[in-house]
Amino acid sequence: MEDHSTIEETLSKKYKQPKNIEQFGIEVIPNELRTVKWWDISAIVLNFVVNPGTIVISGSLIAAGLSFGQSILAGFFSILMGFAIYLVAATVGVDYGIPGIVSMRSVFGIRGSWLASGLRTISSVYWFAFQTISGALGLTAVLKVMFNTEVNLIIVSLIFGLLQVLVATFGYNTLKVLSRYAFALKIIFSTIIVYVLMNYPQESFQPLAVFNFATGDGVKWALIALWSTSMAAAWFSNFTDAADFCRYSKTRVDMWIGTFLAAVLGQLICSFVGGYAVAASMGKISNPFDVIVSTSNGAMWFLVLIFTYIVLDNWTINVQNLYTGGLALTSIFSSLGRFWGTIIVSAVGVTLSIVPQLVEGYIGYMSILGDLFAPMGGVFVAHYLFFARATIDLPSLFNQSNRYWYWKGFNLAAMAWIVIGFFINRAVPTQYLNILITAIISAIGYIITVSIARKWSPSLTIATQKVKHNTVEDMLSENKVNTM
Repeated sequence: MEDHSTIEETLSKKYKQPKNIEQFGIEVIPNELRTVKWWDISAIVLNFVVNPGTIVISGSLIAAGLSFGQSILAGFFSILMGFAIYLVAATVGVDYGIPGIVSMRSVFGIRGSWLASGLRTISSVYWFAFQTISGALGLTAVLKVMFNTEVNLIIVSLIFGLLQVLVATFGYNTLKVLSRYAFALKIIFSTIIVYVLMNYPQESFQPLAVFNFATGDGVKWALIALWSTSMAAAWFSNFTDAADFCRYSKTRVDMWIGTFLAAVLGQLICSFVGGYAVAASMGKISNPFDVIVSTSNGAMWFLVLIFTYIVLDNWTINVQNLYTGGLALTSIFSSLGRFWGTIIVSAVGVTLSIVPQLVEGYIGYMSILGDLFAPMGGVFVAHYLFFARATIDLPSLFNQSNRYWYWKGFNLAAMAWIVIGFFINRAVPTQYLNILITAIISAIGYIITVSIARKWSPSLTIATQKVKHNTVEDMLSENKVNTM
């Protein structure tokens, strides 16, 4: 069996990628490289959750009429809904050492998975632009106070976007190292920011005033459901790349602990930072960074801290957006290689980051993504857990006319339920947890459809059978895995 350095050298020559970067794209990760423990996964996921976009959204919940406690509840519910599918998809990376988007071939077909890859690429580009603009809004607020002058949002956003591209092109190891340092700094900086807010000499900033803000009208369940569903849609749109950050790990326990704890803690941090700031303004200022900056009273150390906090938040989340987007693109155009796929996604994302209107249309964009990813998630879980029993035939993921070829590369049953689920999700009001209902209906519908159809379809019967677990060593030693 070839060692990983030989494989990486081969991949570097094949894709014409620079050396000293991550060479693996859609390829299987060799076992000797799968050494990442739960704390590194936790650092990556927490950095993914704690970002300017989520902080701004957490503040928007308060501005929309929720109390501080209700906004935290909405954030927690979004994690529970979103992770119902995310954690299942993440096990693929731990078990097989492949990106999540490659595992979609087993469910939707070799060619059918292009739909998931395309949507993931679009979602990554959108999130990169959204996060960059959200971060730029915070940076311009800080710079305005520091230099007492207006700063052009588009220019800041463009420069900020370009700087974030650098780490993403280097790959997983650089992301892992960056996440370790950013994790500690974010915890420290978040604590300091909340402390400053709580001790600001204005009555509305006092903890009791913030905790009691907007509590007089009772629990607004419809509003909680609306925002929980919108935020959960973001997690649904990420389920296809959940395995990307776990494929360098060996155990499910590392993945489960690292992922879920970080998600809950990260959402709590965002709710406290963003929600507390907007509640302190009595809901009059929807951008929490404007409120945070206003409490500095011109103190340069605090302004520098806020500036660094925003940069770290944005850098860590957007490195991941570009990384997963690049992997998704190379799953369609396998001759690209991870590095070049990341470059292309970066170019589009930076271009879109000069469109501030993306932030204003958050719920609308999340609704569209939820319409598509909700049924896809339901179908994936139904196929992977109910039929395949959490097993995948690795060689068949990389070969046509094999187990996952279905009908000319498409699993028509899965495609049909994505279309049906799309219209179901649009028909069910968001406040009724539409993405969860759609995922469940699509899963049940797919199970019934396949159970009936495979009686007359040999290809569907083969593709939905449980297979013997293939190890990474089996695949590499037998030289079975070739990218396509």
